[in-house]
Amino acid sequence: MQLPIFESDTDNLLPFDGEVYLYNNFLLEEIPNQLYAQLFNEIEWRQEGMKMYGKYLDFPRLTAWYGEEGKVYKYSGLVNVPLPFTHLLNELKKAVEKAADSTFNAALLNLYRNEKDSMGWHSDDEPELGINPVIASLSFGETRTFQFKHKRVPKTTKSLLLTNNSLLIMSDSTQHNWLHQLPKSTKPCQPRINITFRRIN
Repeated sequence: MQLPIFESDTDNLLPFDGEVYLYNNFLLEEIPNQLYAQLFNEIEWRQEGMKMYGKYLDFPRLTAWYGEEGKVYKYSGLVNVPLPFTHLLNELKKAVEKAADSTFNAALLNLYRNEKDSMGWHSDDEPELGINPVIASLSFGETRTFQFKHKRVPKTTKSLLLTNNSLLIMSDSTQHNWLHQLPKSTKPCQPRINITFRRIN
């Protein structure tokens, strides 16, 4: 399947200490809704969680980890062993690599089912991602707010909307200097699928 890229220029969205670029309408218009349905049905979604204060709590989202063999990813006490890339994920990876001018060997997928699903403040700075990793985040489905907060200057924030068929690229020293989150919404939301391509060293 051919997945042409919508060519567009974008400026760095962070004021300092990192680089973030947002491409709206990343793929051709007729493609995204088809891909959303295929990802929703074909991905092996899992309900993960973690133990806090003696209780096991489900993460407020479903997840999946895909990648090349041996590309294990550890976060929040989880050890994620990759499922092999599907044909669709591999094609999307190629398109994203071209836009990001980087190569990726793994992807964390999130399914935010409704407005109650979220991702708290964090940075993607695990050792296996290396120094100054490039993280490319592809969105399908509902528009959700995405927020940045500087680690040492927490009053410095940035909010943006991740729409259907948008690509967000975080690079340079972003993960060292900024936290990011996808908060719960105050209004009803339809599901959103997010694919974050990354390189595991």
